[in-house]
Amino acid sequence: MDKTNIDITLLDSVLEEYASVEGSLITILQKTQDIYGYLPQDAIKKIASATGIAESEIMGVGTFYTQFRFKPVGKYLIMLCQGTACHVNSSELILETIKDELGIDDGETTDDGLFSLKCVACLGCCSLSPVMMINEDTYGSLTPDKTKKILKELREAAQ
Repeated sequence: MDKTNIDITLLDSVLEEYASVEGSLITILQKTQDIYGYLPQDAIKKIASATGIAESEIMGVGTFYTQFRFKPVGKYLIMLCQGTACHVNSSELILETIKDELGIDDGETTDDGLFSLKCVACLGCCSLSPVMMINEDTYGSLTPDKTKKILKELREAAQ
């Protein structure tokens, strides 16, 4: 259950536009996540009420697609590739570096809310392996030192 207070009225315009459009559930969920950064339980309830789709069905769709999140994420969402090319080029070393530097594991967020870590199957940047995306930026040919430098620069930029 959400422990944060959200302004559920932010969903009104999305639901006015899409609630009665058949086949628009994924669009509604994407726009909801754009608003809140994740899919809050209160938003799921409101979507169910507005669309007539059962909460369980909405959750089924939301959990099927990896793009959807059900917990708030940090200011910087780190998506670390674990695909074959990254794996053979030592993505595990990069994962251990991130864990050591930030004190979080896959699926967790730092206590200060600055970083979240998500290991993903593939980012489609095999020629840059090992690779990670942080929000919209892609970082490739990673080494532990390069990874530490990136994290340090982001932390400093946030202060």
